[in-house]
Amino acid sequence: MSRRLLAMTAAALVLAASITACGDDSEGGSGGAKTLTYWASNQGSSLDFDKQTLQPELDKFEQQTGIKVNVEVVPWSDLLNRLLAAATSGKGPDVVNIGNTWSASLQATGAFIPFDDATIGAVGGKDRFVPAALAAAGAPGQPPTAVPLYSLAYALYYNKKMFADAGISAPPTTWEELVTTGKKLTKGDQWGLAVEGANISENSHHAFAFGQQWGGEWFDASGKPTFDTPQNVAAVKRYIDLMAVDKIVNPSNAEYAQNQSVSDFANGKAAMLLWQAAGNAFKTQGMAADAYGVAPVPFPATTPAGGKKVNSMVAGINIAVFKHTKDKDAALQFVKFMTSDAEQVQLNKVYGSLPSVTTVSGDAAFQAEEQKVLASVLATSAAPLPQVAEESKFETLVGTAMKELFADAASGKAVTEDAVKEKLGNAQQQMGS
Repeated sequence: MSRRLLAMTAAALVLAASITACGDDSEGGSGGAKTLTYWASNQGSSLDFDKQTLQPELDKFEQQTGIKVNVEVVPWSDLLNRLLAAATSGKGPDVVNIGNTWSASLQATGAFIPFDDATIGAVGGKDRFVPAALAAAGAPGQPPTAVPLYSLAYALYYNKKMFADAGISAPPTTWEELVTTGKKLTKGDQWGLAVEGANISENSHHAFAFGQQWGGEWFDASGKPTFDTPQNVAAVKRYIDLMAVDKIVNPSNAEYAQNQSVSDFANGKAAMLLWQAAGNAFKTQGMAADAYGVAPVPFPATTPAGGKKVNSMVAGINIAVFKHTKDKDAALQFVKFMTSDAEQVQLNKVYGSLPSVTTVSGDAAFQAEEQKVLASVLATSAAPLPQVAEESKFETLVGTAMKELFADAASGKAVTEDAVKEKLGNAQQQMGS
């Protein structure tokens, strides 16, 4: 499985950032000052914001342990390819952030240290971590090769003033209500809902949640892809139809791929948004916390046959250690530091995410409306994406298919069930190529 995953990503790796840009190996494994290289994912409004957020914490870690950490904040557009390049070459950083949906795919490379009982014990023990978050850290039945760092879930954000001006007293709880509400709010250059039609990861996340609601699965029990089932076709069509049929999404959103929908919502161009922990991003755009409300993502008014009460994937960021590190103990000390109570409060408070450990969930930093909604979703109605080795390829192929469907919708081309089935069928065929 490791060879297959690496082979199918080889072309992407050639185009990825070169290994010379991956960071230096750690130093001092057998004496002298120790230095780790850490790749952090982009969590805040910019790479610079993350650097400024993380550096004081890394300085604190160095003061406590004598271990220096050189950090590079890597944009999401580059992160997966760079991780795979480092896994292939055996060169690069010591410690990395990974999107938790990639956990099983990266686990299959064999390039990361497994968190078996002893290793996870060294960073505080399995019982410290939120069970739902830990479930998205690797394939079932195997020791995870990462532990949770930041926890997230999707929610529905809505503009309170726009709702009040339109005489709408409460956020929608069903997709039917969302469409009705969205039509009332779509007028002039204002739209009911903002989406990221060209954001491949975002598309695949919604495909998963909608698929669960419509009774679909993207892989069968043996790990075989099942993309073009009637349930998945109906689920994807329901999402694309928000633009294609319901006309509550600006056609220009078909080109959005880098948080432009967040900007549209924060600046009053759209009244609703489906997003993960967006509050801090709104703040950086000048939107006051009391200007928006937060509610769970809707469900169908009538549950389709086999449909599940799932309205979010278990979203979040994990932290992992490469086997090629020259100082495993120092790397694990850093993981323990980043998942400590103090750092979980400090960093998740800044990013608006939720702690991935159970010991600080009652902290005052996580009692705002947004965090309470996200915590409830994670606890009651979120599910991890398929923990199979080819999950990252699923995201790429299905997310791209949906990007193409949004482009069709934006151009006025009819997005029929047959068109959706054809796109998903082509994606499924490419899974085996």
